[in-house]
Amino acid sequence: MTQIVEGVHRLGTALVNFYLVEDGGRYTLVDAGLPGYFDGLQEALEARGKGLDALDAVVLTHAHNDHIGVAERVRTAAGVPVYVHGDDADMARTGKLPRREGSLLPYLVRPTAIKLIAHMAANGGARPPRIREVTTFADGEVLDVPGRPRIVATPGHTDGHCSVHFEQHGVLFTGDALCSRNPLTGRVGPQVMPPAFNTSTQRALASLDRIAGLAVSHLLFGHGEPWTDGARSAVERARELGPS
Repeated sequence: MTQIVEGVHRLGTALVNFYLVEDGGRYTLVDAGLPGYFDGLQEALEARGKGLDALDAVVLTHAHNDHIGVAERVRTAAGVPVYVHGDDADMARTGKLPRREGSLLPYLVRPTAIKLIAHMAANGGARPPRIREVTTFADGEVLDVPGRPRIVATPGHTDGHCSVHFEQHGVLFTGDALCSRNPLTGRVGPQVMPPAFNTSTQRALASLDRIAGLAVSHLLFGHGEPWTDGARSAVERARELGPS
């Protein structure tokens, strides 16, 4: 576990991130990594003298397998709601993935992609537990959970993809609207995800306008290291790099 700013902690591995946000001794889990990360979550809470009962909510940026991994286990063990945008709710409950814009096949000769696939398989990412009950949110909604985040719709990676803005902490969790390390190629720097992972890369690029206008100091990604130079510079860099 790594503290990013006061009250915001990064969990997971070098390949897949998820996060704890603390407010008044209570916690919101932002995204849920892979199923194999459950012990790491418990250890992170224990390091702060807490248990799963300190969690009040799980907030998902979207419902892809590498973002929902421990959500159902946390929901049942801690008795907390799992929040997701309505357009991703069916995916969260059933595991049925939407059609993606591109193919993974061209990437499968790359060591970076092979490493990602092997890591996901080893940590239960091929078939994570489905989330039996979800609570849906909409664009602009402020959730009554620790940190009181505002939902910012950033579709394109999935139809219901949202970024999560914790204004009092000065951070934006971008999920996979932006990453700072391409999980298939290893390219570093703020960028949209490759078309092989998106329902619409055009929409993903358009969603960057929503991110650029936010007053945040830190952008925290599902994949890659934090960005500490504000939202507008991250978006400018992403537009320069383009999808790959």
